[in-house]
Amino acid sequence: MPIPELNLSLGLTDNDGSVFYAGNGEGKVIVRTDSALKQHTITITISEQQVGSVNLKTHFKGAEVPAEIEVPTYQMIVTDDKTNEKEIYKVTRDTYFYKQQSSKKGIWSFLGLKFLAPKNFLFENIPFEPLKEEIEVFDISRYRKLNQEELTYSFQKEDQNIQVFAGDINTLKVEKGTSYFVIVDEKKGQRFIGDILYREKFLKLTPKVKLHVIKRKQVSKGMETNKQGRTDRLIYI
Repeated sequence: MPIPELNLSLGLTDNDGSVFYAGNGEGKVIVRTDSALKQHTITITISEQQVGSVNLKTHFKGAEVPAEIEVPTYQMIVTDDKTNEKEIYKVTRDTYFYKQQSSKKGIWSFLGLKFLAPKNFLFENIPFEPLKEEIEVFDISRYRKLNQEELTYSFQKEDQNIQVFAGDINTLKVEKGTSYFVIVDEKKGQRFIGDILYREKFLKLTPKVKLHVIKRKQVSKGMETNKQGRTDRLIYI
């Protein structure tokens, strides 16, 4: 459990009306004027603002299933209450699992030559999304796991498993039943990992880490892609 920072200051008083005055007429009595316990907080905010996309491996062994699929990314902000320095990252909010394959309707289907028709691949989305509040907040400090190449925060919300992942996205193997926030940066997650470690070192004591997840207005239930993994359409119903 993190040890809070004890923020004490010393003061002098010769005011006989002060609650810190020792009495008997002596002046300049040394007193403790602030005994507040202070613990700093790192804040990670995952926004609803879409800022691009990234290709993630599907890890599916089917011969025709795309090796990678295109997944949208959203803006993520990291800051802390001591330095107030802000860093911007990209993060995924959707976790797609392969469900089934079908053929596109067209002239080949009309002619009864379905085997020549282009293929569609349906992926089911299992994201984590705040259900009631506009922003949901989690204290994830104690769920951190760190090795030389990866930093993860793995925790639960009721029966749903959630993981924040920073590292080489090509090594991530998603597990059914877990929703992932995959952090994307130009150094395979190392910029984010270095940022968190720098803040922890600067704050001296192990700080709290608060995750803020902002609710999106629309969340897809699934996605259809082509053979190359490009999005054909998002499914909302």
